[in-house]
Amino acid sequence: MAIYGVLGDIHGNREALAAALAYLDDRCVGRVLCVGDIVGYNADPDECVALLRERDALCIAGNHDLIGTGVLGFERCSNKAMHSLKRTRRTLSPATASWLRDLPSHRVLEERFLLTHGGVRDVQQYMTRPRHFLENAQYLRRDFPGIRLCFYGHTHEQRVCEIDGDRTREVEASEETLLDPRREHFVNPGSVDASRKRARKMAELAIFDSGEMKIHFAQVPYDEEATESRAQAGGYRIDRWRDRLYDVQRRLVGPRHEEAGAP
Repeated sequence: MAIYGVLGDIHGNREALAAALAYLDDRCVGRVLCVGDIVGYNADPDECVALLRERDALCIAGNHDLIGTGVLGFERCSNKAMHSLKRTRRTLSPATASWLRDLPSHRVLEERFLLTHGGVRDVQQYMTRPRHFLENAQYLRRDFPGIRLCFYGHTHEQRVCEIDGDRTREVEASEETLLDPRREHFVNPGSVDASRKRARKMAELAIFDSGEMKIHFAQVPYDEEATESRAQAGGYRIDRWRDRLYDVQRRLVGPRHEEAGAP
């Protein structure tokens, strides 16, 4: 039993990650977990990896980590995601790329809960609807027997979905959320990176007390202007002409796939 800081969807946003880690430090939370997508969209992938490694964070690979290192292709990317990930591929240091490639797809902790990024069997699946959670609850039972709690990312929203047999129930992702140990749960800590969100930019994270099965959801301000300025200067933001060019290229090669870059 322990207390963990749970992060995800950092996307190379150093300012947001530093703010999230400072929030955990202020609450004496030393154990850090990451549900993937450490790189992508923003200009500091190496720095974000370094910050996590300094904390001995337990991380798994997200789709942006796999695409950014060439393990996966761009087929299911949005234009914005593809453009930033092409830049990520060019700027990642060899050491960072090697570390990211070696990340596991899942982690089981305390023999009680799981870290995944998208779906249990598909790193690029968006779990947004009841049928997605029911499908993945079945995968969880088959692939990880006895595990009743799954932390996931990819959708960039703080969310708790409770599974009771063949039914789902939304549990409010509040400052203090208690999980029923008799039920299965899928919990998203939210996205550390908020660069693509229209509302006020806040780094999202969660603190999980595995002894009390309690989750505290938090939103922390960060220097969004610094993040955006460096992303623009580093060539991570797509202009409208290149966006149109990508659309033309996609039409030439075939129908567009599900976007991996839009929540």
